[in-house]
Parts: sequence; structure tokens; C-alpha cells
Amino acid sequence: MKMRMKSLAVLAVVMGAVSALTAEPLFNGKDLKGWKVDVPKADNNPDIQPSFIVRDGKLVSLGNPRGHLITEKSFSNYRLTVEYRFAGKPGNCGVLVHSSTPRALYGMFPKSIEVQMQSGHAGDFWCIEENIEVPEMEKRRPKKEGQKYGGSKGDARRILNLTDDSEKKPGEWNTMVIECKGDEVKVWVNDTLVNHGSKATASKGQIALQAEGSEVEFRKLELEPLADK
Repeated sequence: MKMRMKSLAVLAVVMGAVSALTAEPLFNGKDLKGWKVDVPKADNNPDIQPSFIVRDGKLVSLGNPRGHLITEKSFSNYRLTVEYRFAGKPGNCGVLVHSSTPRALYGMFPKSIEVQMQSGHAGDFWCIEENIEVPEMEKRRPKKEGQKYGGSKGDARRILNLTDDSEKKPGEWNTMVIECKGDEVKVWVNDTLVNHGSKATASKGQIALQAEGSEVEFRKLELEPLADK
């Protein structure tokens, strides 16, 4: 009897660990529960049209007014799967990881590391008051004379991805996987590794989606916790 009870206790611990690492949807397909909106133009105009809506079971960034949709919770050590498309024409958007202080740059962008979704450049990194490094910095993070690597105004903030040909045509669905573990961030677009940075200055934070001038649809936003290092 004691052995059976011990076995059941061990099984409970194992099942609990498995459950704790189960993927969870960040978008429920019905509403924006679990998210908050930060749109600077709404500060003095609360009746302004929404930047983010739910339509036909999809989360839609309408692109304007510009701003961000930010998770209420913070996360670390996870794999985020995003299925998205620019339904009409090529456009611009981004997924921001390790997001913290709102409007930290240009009175708009939260402190974070942006994983670019802009058509033709999916997987670029943009440093927003945070920083991350990649191999071949001089080649992949070109800077002008007098610039430094950083995330502030005037810095060389953009880090080029490894390939620009991994995206599908507008109207077709893309799958972007972002893996954040410790101080590393890896990005895949349609099963192709397009970026891998390390020595990030943040390893935890909220996740944000942009409204940056283009309409983009999301049909999946799923987060899978990863075991700590």
C-alpha cells in the first residue's frame, strides 16, 4: 500500500510538471481577454476607433491608430507560435518580446526587443531600449559613423535576419516561432531559422503586438513554457 501511494505521488509530480509546460493560447478566438491596449492617440480621445479587434475568430491589428496590444502577464523561457497574414497587401507589424516600460522610445514603443514581421524582412531584430547581439555584428547590424549599438534614439538598432525569402505571399498564412530562453532569442519563419541572438539585456517581460500602419490578421498565438536552464 505504501509503495502504491508513493508511486501515485511520484506520478502526480510528473503529471504536474508536464501540465506546467503545456502550451496555452494567448488569444481565445473571442475577445481580447488577457491583453491591454496602449494607443497614445487615445489618451485625449477615448472614443477613437479601435486599433485591435476580433473578427471572424481572428485577432486583427487594423494598423491605425498606431500603438500596441500588450499581454497583462509577463513571461520568460518560452516558445511562442504566431500564425499571421497580411490579408490584402504587403505590410508592417511586429512581435515585441521582453516588453516592459511603455512608450520608452519616441513616446510610442515599449522597452523591448522587436521581432520584425514587415513584409520582406520578417525575423529582423529591432532593439528598443534593450539590446541583443548576433554573430557578424558589423555585417548584420550596419551602423553609420558616430553610431553605437544600442536601443536608443540615434543608435544602430536594427539587426538583419539571415534570410529574406522565408515568407509567403500576402493572403497566405505564415508561421513565426519565437523561442526565448535565458538571454537568447531564436526566430523561425515557416520552419526556417531566420535569426538567433544572445546576450540580451532582458530575459523576461510582456509580449506585445503592433499596430503600425498595416492590417494584419492573427489566427494563432500560442505560448509553450520551456524548462528553466
